[in-house]
Amino acid sequence: MEKREQLFAELPEALVEEMLSRSEQVGAMLHDSLVEILNNKDKMRKQLEEGGLLRRDTDVGYPSIPTTCGVDGSYAVERLLATDFVACAAVAIEGLTPPSEKRYWEKPHHRVFIQSERHDPDTSTVIRGLMMEMEVELAVEAPHDIVFLDGSLTTPLIYMNQAINKVLQWQKEDISFHVSEELIKRFKDFLKFYKDILESSRTDKLWVGMPKYTARRELGKMLNWSSHYDDRAILTTILSPGEFTSPVPLEKPQQQWHLRLPDEDKELERLRNEVLSAIDRLYVIYYRPHNWTPVFRIEIASSIASSIATNNSRLAVLLQGVKYQSGTPGIMEPYPLYIADRMVKHLGRAIPAFRQTATRRMTELHQGDIGEIFFSMHGYRTESGR
Repeated sequence: MEKREQLFAELPEALVEEMLSRSEQVGAMLHDSLVEILNNKDKMRKQLEEGGLLRRDTDVGYPSIPTTCGVDGSYAVERLLATDFVACAAVAIEGLTPPSEKRYWEKPHHRVFIQSERHDPDTSTVIRGLMMEMEVELAVEAPHDIVFLDGSLTTPLIYMNQAINKVLQWQKEDISFHVSEELIKRFKDFLKFYKDILESSRTDKLWVGMPKYTARRELGKMLNWSSHYDDRAILTTILSPGEFTSPVPLEKPQQQWHLRLPDEDKELERLRNEVLSAIDRLYVIYYRPHNWTPVFRIEIASSIASSIATNNSRLAVLLQGVKYQSGTPGIMEPYPLYIADRMVKHLGRAIPAFRQTATRRMTELHQGDIGEIFFSMHGYRTESGR
């Protein structure tokens, strides 16, 4: 009760009472939606079985446990009086051992960027694109059998297109930013690495996207399920431990996938077109490895999906890796993604410490009134993501 009072301490009492009352109404509505799913559970399960969409991991074999790695990133922008303090980082974390990856992996297993920029409300859009470039680079360099990427495989394209649009606007306005220069410098390599991930042509390596949050409903639209919940929510109720769904094509956007280029270059155009072609051929499967985990949404390349039709070996490796790395109750995603996520989320909290370090160095170099420095480096709000 004391914690609840502390939680609402700064809010007007009448507002709290009204919000609590409305929360009860929302709870009743959500309960009705859940009961609808439970009442139709057997019917929806039968649809999966009759459509050949429901399978068990025991049917694809038991390969040796693969080595795994999780990649995640984060960014932060702290708005100061005189400037914006921007930073992003990406980390790659090995999965539970054994097994341990014996192949050479060049260090460091992280990428960082930190800089001060002039004020602009859309700096976060560009720093987020740079973060995606770092994540994709680490994912390709990791030598592991399975590389888990936090989020959808389409996310890098979406964020990068938004970032490039902003960079082109800055260029048109003749405004220079460190973060835009860094993003453009890495852009060609990003396209090459992203293409490798989306095509996944190597038979000894799997790149998969594992979004925690999704609104996509590939199976729901195919089988005419209720639109109140996405596929992952419904399948968590339907699937038993060890069951997964056959690959289905990723839901297409209402408009075609698009990615602007920072400049006219034939090689960039070729790489961009190959990326767009590959992203149009992604597939998704849902898998529930244990009774203490929800269903995982796993996005895979068409090369992996097509190999499943003739040979289950790559699928067996994937399922074995996911199952082994999600064996701890309470962790709702594969272990390396969980640890990577926890690490990078601390970036936003650490920004004030980085700012204080920069401020201290400024005071050491400044010959005038240091009060001017403290005012210019005063922080208002930190914006962070992922």
